[in-house]
Amino acid sequence: MRIARFSVREGSPAAGSVSFGVVEGDAAQPDSLVVHALAGHPFGPPQLTGESFRMQDVRLLAPMLPNKIVAVGRNYAAHAAELGNEVPDVPLTFFKPSTAVVGPTESIAYPPFSSDVQHEAELAVVIGRMCREVPLERVPEVILGYTCANDVTARDVQQREGQWARAKGFDTSCPLGPWIETELDPSDLAITCTVNGELRQTGRTSLMVRSIPELIAHISEAMTLLPGDVVLTGTPAGVGPLSIGDEVAVSVEGIGTLANKVIKRG
Repeated sequence: MRIARFSVREGSPAAGSVSFGVVEGDAAQPDSLVVHALAGHPFGPPQLTGESFRMQDVRLLAPMLPNKIVAVGRNYAAHAAELGNEVPDVPLTFFKPSTAVVGPTESIAYPPFSSDVQHEAELAVVIGRMCREVPLERVPEVILGYTCANDVTARDVQQREGQWARAKGFDTSCPLGPWIETELDPSDLAITCTVNGELRQTGRTSLMVRSIPELIAHISEAMTLLPGDVVLTGTPAGVGPLSIGDEVAVSVEGIGTLANKVIKRG
């Protein structure tokens, strides 16, 4: 099931309303996509309202507004190596604030304090229930689904400041979307990133140093995860610079594509 969060465009009696919905149709043929509105949130059994909209009549938003985003660094050995880093002995975790989140087609605003903003294509895990100290074997029970993410990073700031709050937490630095796929085996999925149609990153989730169950168990050992929280699982090799005017697209096999344009912060 593909769960989206959307607003209705002008021209409909429901214009401006924001809802979760179930997306049906062939993602390769956008005109075939239909969004069926859900009553309330998507964390329990889905209840449809009976309202349906063509995809062209809605605007997809970030599929979730998380309480927190817990990200994992250097979880692909080749990416760690390309930046001259070792794979850490334990998962390297950091936070991105909720204010960093933008959705598909929204813009990444280039921060004025950086001159080297880079893309990082990632698989994101969306938590489906409150949980703490989750055993490895029970991790699938706490996952709602998966979506595409771009852990946009001000690389020069990251290197200069040593800690990553500003480098990875600036406004618009966490695009998510286009929707959450709830029925997916994440163990061996292709991840790609293109910039203006040029392939920059390509990898597979099977190359993660630590698996999703290991990451969720490790993170939840320290903190309670809430419904809607997002875990970013690391990026493959091939990260590189973005410039104002670029369009960057992250694709994850079995989910779809998240595309954003880079603009100057106004």
